[in-house]
Amino acid sequence: MTSEPLAPLDLAFWNIESAEHPMHLGALGVFTAHSPAAGAHAADLLAARAPAVPGLRMRIRDTWQPPLALRRPFAFGGATREPDPHFDPLDHVRLHAPTTDFHSRAGRLMERPLERGRPPWEAHVLPGADGDRFAVLFKFHHALADGLRALTLAAGVLDPMDLPAPRSRPAEPPRRLVPDVRELPGRLRGALSDAGRALDIGAAAALSGLDVRSAPALVAAPSGTRRTAGVAVDLDDVHHVRKTTGGTVNDVLIAVVAGALRRWLDERGDCSEGVAPRALIPVSKRRPRTAHPQGNRLSGYLIRLPVGDPDPLSRLGTVRAAMDRNKDAGPGRGAGAVALLADHVPALGHRLGGPLVSGAARLWFDILVTSVPLPSLGLRLGGHPLTEVYPLAPLARGHALAVAVSTYRGQVHYGLVADAKAVPDLDRFARALTEEVETLLTACRP
Repeated sequence: MTSEPLAPLDLAFWNIESAEHPMHLGALGVFTAHSPAAGAHAADLLAARAPAVPGLRMRIRDTWQPPLALRRPFAFGGATREPDPHFDPLDHVRLHAPTTDFHSRAGRLMERPLERGRPPWEAHVLPGADGDRFAVLFKFHHALADGLRALTLAAGVLDPMDLPAPRSRPAEPPRRLVPDVRELPGRLRGALSDAGRALDIGAAAALSGLDVRSAPALVAAPSGTRRTAGVAVDLDDVHHVRKTTGGTVNDVLIAVVAGALRRWLDERGDCSEGVAPRALIPVSKRRPRTAHPQGNRLSGYLIRLPVGDPDPLSRLGTVRAAMDRNKDAGPGRGAGAVALLADHVPALGHRLGGPLVSGAARLWFDILVTSVPLPSLGLRLGGHPLTEVYPLAPLARGHALAVAVSTYRGQVHYGLVADAKAVPDLDRFARALTEEVETLLTACRP
């Protein structure tokens, strides 16, 4: 294992973190237990397997390289990912007392920032009080892993699976201090194209906040508290809606969020009329089978959720049309692609501007709705089958709620993370998701 500089977007995630808004993502997996001792056995396995997963041994260290460093002239003020010479898996794997509510415990654990002086990840084993189940909460800093990378790291400590071998990447040619003059015209065209794209993204982001009312319930002053909840719905029901109305499964899942927000706002006494919050839909730009992927490669789509529309099928049609427009434009343009601008900021800019950027998320979007891919194969830990898995997204400063979705073994799992003080009624929103699926099914029946 060798050290490597943090990619620009990773560096941004590393520097916008604060005590009230830790930038780790998570996943709460629920396993069937074969004995009351299954949780303790799972914790032992995780600790024993972690040293063999190279990515779990990597810490992030701030660097102050000279600005004229030969190979990375703009690395001043950056950070590197490097092996931790003092790595101890027992610092990262923790067995907790039995609990009757996995999500209640997970919410409190998601509040705590990861230790920045050592590899930024943790695995918390939560035995069930009844002895029939246990859960594992994985936490990974977003600078260490995005959803796809986190899945790869977690899979390394679960029971082995037969997965396709990753394709290797071609070796990058060594960088020269002075470029070949024959390359200058192409580089100039590329720089102008990048500048034009950056201006397009910035202008679209500035315009995205105009004219449409958002929901005050999605705004939160920093409290540092977290609450989580999970909802499982039948994938066959989602496919039935998709086949009846057209579009994609993702369109249906986003429309379910829009309908649930409408129900939730109206139930708590907030008026949903005219509300159309901006939802950021992240898009991975990484090839899924790339060998040893490093660094976040994310763009995104920004859409208005038609919360104010009372017709469930009309809401779905609006979501589908908005997503189609975004896909036609591509993930490299538009307000949702702001993350791509990280590539144009020097390392020192990320470090000095991190606190400012962290507060800008509220101006850019109102709620995150992200999809996390999972393998269709059944996952196990110590022979105990994984039955549910709820992805948990970071909560940006100024936001009250984030939604992550995964599909696993015939079920769709919604993982919800909220500011506990701003959203004490997160369970009501979770219930609204289930009710909205039923509403769509009823609307699709002849």
